[in-house]
Amino acid sequence: MNFEQLLATVGGFGRYQKILYVWICLPQILLAFHMMASVFTGATPPHQCRSARPGVPYGNLTRAQMLANFSELFPAGHVDSCSVISSENQSVRSSCEEGWVYSHDVFETTTVTEWDLVCEKSGLNSIGSSIYMLGLLVGAVVFGAMADRYGRRLALLLSLALQTVFGVTAAFSPNFLVYVILRFLIGTTISGVIINAFVLGTEWTSTKRRMLAGIFTDYFFGFGYMLLAGVAYLIRDWRKLQLTISVPGFLFIFYIWVLPHSARWLLINDRKEEAIVLLRKAAMVNGRPLPTTVQVDMCDAMQGRGQHSAADLLRTPQMRKRALILFYIWFVNVLVYYGLSLGVSDLGTDVYLTQFLFGLVEIPARSLVLVLLPCSRRLPLSIFLFVGGGACLLMLAVPADLPNIHTALAMTGKFGITASFAVIYIYSAELFPTVLRQTGIGVSSMFARMGGVLAPMINLLGRQNPLVPVLIFGSTPLLGAALALALPETANKPLPDTIQDAERFTIRKYDQDLPEDSIQSPNSTEGQELQGLTNESP
Repeated sequence: MNFEQLLATVGGFGRYQKILYVWICLPQILLAFHMMASVFTGATPPHQCRSARPGVPYGNLTRAQMLANFSELFPAGHVDSCSVISSENQSVRSSCEEGWVYSHDVFETTTVTEWDLVCEKSGLNSIGSSIYMLGLLVGAVVFGAMADRYGRRLALLLSLALQTVFGVTAAFSPNFLVYVILRFLIGTTISGVIINAFVLGTEWTSTKRRMLAGIFTDYFFGFGYMLLAGVAYLIRDWRKLQLTISVPGFLFIFYIWVLPHSARWLLINDRKEEAIVLLRKAAMVNGRPLPTTVQVDMCDAMQGRGQHSAADLLRTPQMRKRALILFYIWFVNVLVYYGLSLGVSDLGTDVYLTQFLFGLVEIPARSLVLVLLPCSRRLPLSIFLFVGGGACLLMLAVPADLPNIHTALAMTGKFGITASFAVIYIYSAELFPTVLRQTGIGVSSMFARMGGVLAPMINLLGRQNPLVPVLIFGSTPLLGAALALALPETANKPLPDTIQDAERFTIRKYDQDLPEDSIQSPNSTEGQELQGLTNESP
């Protein structure tokens, strides 16, 4: 008896699992808060150089007041927001030695206004966002290894606790360097929560329900995405906003008593007595017969990774082609997803409404994936990438004085990329053979994180030329859409177990000729697939 059969005995998605998914879904709201908070906490409001003229009040001026009294407030004249014309010699331009005056129309304070991250320091804001994304990569490695050794439950609880502590501490940062370090640490804990919540849920859920359960979890991330817009609208001070999105994490202290271990992980680590207690509890809650000790003792342990390494992904022609295509698509998905999401304030429309709509668009995107995936993986992936990239490129044809059209196209691009993101997780697990599934998705996730690190830097290029980010975010998905068509279809098809299986069949033969003996048993597949999928990220 393998674990899947044992799980079916106690109920693969009964009341026990549904309660567990409630506990798993709730932290997703706070994850969205932290992931997208920099849209508001790191926003750059309109600003001008502060004049050296004494006796002029600058502190609470709105942009309208500054423009209406331009000649009085800035008597020396202004070339732009980063320099002034000398009152003695109008041919001489000098930097803003007296600092800057910021508009308070939209934001009371942000990290930019507090630490003057404008002009020659404007790049620091984007670098800070990239360092935060780097934290996600580091966290995936650290908390993934911790979960394998000490269990999903401990890693998840520790991630939630540290996320709350670092989040609250960030609200009291004395300077920008400390703030960036704390944001990096928050990023590591974000990965810890994503990885272990996802794995804990899937290890308790039957194979047939995993796709539905996983996407249902993503809906809560979308809800948090939208809710953040409302919270930020009410709280315009960045320190208070950071505190508001972090303090609710203390409520998760009760998870110590309600969050279970993974019975699968307990069995792998020869802790059968604890696994029996949990499985019997699940059976009782689900109204199913209690598994006997003999049944648990007969449950086969999941097989390990074997002797294969990441080099095997590139060693043979077909495997190399698939791996490189998947690496690129993972990279592009995260690059464009966060490039569009973090660039909301540059669209020229109401940042709060746009943020809400960007979160709202994720709901139909993921719902459409649920409808299309049973029919095909390859075609929806290609189409969604085409929609995402095409919408971004269309922005090049829209005049800059039509921000609403720009926003509508950006939302369409976000729709396509979000749907593509949902497809690629499942598609990758089916394309990599069993012996390389964990390694393949792990390396794919690393390429995805690289895209997240680069996204803020590409948005920074838009300060010099607004067309550059749009061109990159538009062209890279279109290439991905074309490359996706070179992958084989896997919907309702047996999956390859070995590298030889993957090499034996081309895109044309894959659908017809895969032999029956290559169909994986639940036991040999599920353990490595679950481990591989632990690198998931929003």
